[in-house]
Amino acid sequence: MAKQLDYHTIREIFTRFHASEPEPKGELDHVNAYTLVVAVALSAQATDVGVNRATHALFKIADTPEKMLALGEEVLIEHIKTIGLYRNKAKNVMKLSKILVEEYGGEVPCSRAALESLPGVGRKTANVVLNMWWHYPAQAVDTHIFRFGNRSGVCPGKDVVAVERAIEDNIPVDFQQHAHHWMILHGRYTCVARKPKCGACLIRDLCQFEEKTL
Repeated sequence: MAKQLDYHTIREIFTRFHASEPEPKGELDHVNAYTLVVAVALSAQATDVGVNRATHALFKIADTPEKMLALGEEVLIEHIKTIGLYRNKAKNVMKLSKILVEEYGGEVPCSRAALESLPGVGRKTANVVLNMWWHYPAQAVDTHIFRFGNRSGVCPGKDVVAVERAIEDNIPVDFQQHAHHWMILHGRYTCVARKPKCGACLIRDLCQFEEKTL
C-alpha cells in the first residue's frame, strides 16, 4: 500500500484526468434510473460489455419494474443467462422490482439506505446509481479503484470503505463528481492488474507505485 499523496499532487492528478476526459461516463447502458439499478446489479462479477450485450434487447421490453414483473423470471433468465450467477441475479431483479412497485410507486428511491435495502443492491451499486443518475458525488469503489488507489497513493485503504473515505477526504471537491469514473477507467485500461501500462500513464511521474513497468 502506497502512502497517502498530498493535496497538491492529487489535484494535479485529477487536473490531468480532467484535461484528458472532461466528462467521463460509465460504460453500462441504461435508459432510466431503474434500468441503471438493474444493469449495475447484473454487473457484479461480470464485465460491462457482457451486461450490455445481455440487456440490449431486455431493456427494450422491460424498462420499468412493472414491465419486468410482467415479463417474468424465466423470460428474464433467457435474456441474462450469458452473465455469471444469472439465476440468483434474476431472482434479485424480480424481488427488487416487486419492492419498487409495492413500496415506492414504481420509482427508484434516491437515498443510499433505501437503495441498499433492495435485494442484490449493495453499497457499490447504490453509490453508482446516486452518482450517475442523481449526480451526487458518491464514490463506488470497485476492484479497479481499490487497486489504483493503493498503488498510486491517491486513496489508499485496507478495504473498500477505507478507500471510499480516503476519496471523500482527500480528492478536491471540484473533482468528486467524476472521480470514481476517472479512476475506474484508468484502472480498467491503464493501471491494469497484470503488467500495468505505466509507460502510457498520464500520471506516471506522480504515482507512488514502486514496480512501474517500462
